[in-house]
Amino acid sequence: MSQDGAPTLSRRHFLQAGGLVAVGAHLPGPGVARAAAQTGQGPLRLGFQVHRTGIGAVYGRWYERTTMAAVKLINEKGGIGGRPVEIVAEDDGTDPKRGAEVVEKLAVQHKVDLIFGTLFSHVVIASAPRAGELKIPYIVVSEGYHVASGRLNRYVFQPGITDVRAQVTAVAPWILKNLGKKVTLIFPDYAFGHDHRDFFSRVATAQGGTIRALIPIPPTETSFTKYFPRVPADTEVLYHVMVGPGVLTFVKEMGEHFGARRPQIFGFIDSLEGVDLASPGLEFLEGTYFWEAFPRYAAATMPPHVRFYRERVGVNDNGASVNDPRDVSTFSHMFGCWETLFIIKRAVEQSGYKKPGAAGYRAFIETLEGFQSFPEGTEHPQGPKKFVGRLHQVFGRQVVSKVEKRRLTVIHRTAIEDSMYAPEADYTKQPL
Repeated sequence: MSQDGAPTLSRRHFLQAGGLVAVGAHLPGPGVARAAAQTGQGPLRLGFQVHRTGIGAVYGRWYERTTMAAVKLINEKGGIGGRPVEIVAEDDGTDPKRGAEVVEKLAVQHKVDLIFGTLFSHVVIASAPRAGELKIPYIVVSEGYHVASGRLNRYVFQPGITDVRAQVTAVAPWILKNLGKKVTLIFPDYAFGHDHRDFFSRVATAQGGTIRALIPIPPTETSFTKYFPRVPADTEVLYHVMVGPGVLTFVKEMGEHFGARRPQIFGFIDSLEGVDLASPGLEFLEGTYFWEAFPRYAAATMPPHVRFYRERVGVNDNGASVNDPRDVSTFSHMFGCWETLFIIKRAVEQSGYKKPGAAGYRAFIETLEGFQSFPEGTEHPQGPKKFVGRLHQVFGRQVVSKVEKRRLTVIHRTAIEDSMYAPEADYTKQPL
């Protein structure tokens, strides 16, 4: 009991799932605990499928920090529907097989209400069918086109982060107009990279560009020198997107190969998420361009909600941890966890969801499918969003930044409309 006589949730209760998270960061106050007790319900338990190990570990670390910051704020403000939020986290090792096992463990063993958080597309694609079989909402923060394509199932949503097709559709015209029309693509050889390959090629060709070469690279590759000679000499733009443990090596070796006689270079920030642009060997990037979803470096002026978000997730003006400037965030992705959690809150409260089961999940899913927009602000600091319920996918603004003095400077922002494409699926027609 608390000093004012209100029932509280013990630390033991939060640790009963096996010490899966540092729950001290989001223990609810007496008010939310009292509200939960009055409704006769315990915490809303959210399963968090996180890449703590494997090639996605740097993303997983920051996804977890962002998740904990958002849950702490939600619980400070009364939880979700008067219930405190409890995070039950499981590491999937950024491994497809383990991903499906984690979904089952969270749903069957831990009996969570919902599952969210997965990033790497090959893990999402392997995990989503199990969520569909178990009939539990599975809300990913992944970027791949696999959700919007209709490839998955009605239980899978991506409402907190835009997808690769939308991102490429928005920025490709700028690349072709400003940097050149003869493009070579270097990309990771799995679904996420294939989305870049397919959709940039489609947009570029439609706008008079040509793809000079497509160079896929295994996601676990650690040396890249052998790939660069495959870039045709007449390439005007080298488009790169790379992820995994070798990203710093990739960029350094790219600089060593091309030197001053390089084509224009446009990269997706995935190639340098978690990497300090001032790192030795990255001088070569000066004057090159990147896509960002959410600018890593703080602007001289920024909206109060952006400053608030940066403070709550614990990043400095360079986008690194306030506790360790060498620990650089995955700033253009991790906001998706924050925004997804507030969307879950909105859908739970508007649907009247109470507990796992067919009726509760139907109400939750149909409510979420009915959402149309999310306004910019504290809950959506990256910017305003348009949500297309039939696709289970959100659309938002994109950013083009230029490397200047070892920092990223925003030089162009797209409109939401620039990223829209004709829907190819309709999940709302699938049975629940």
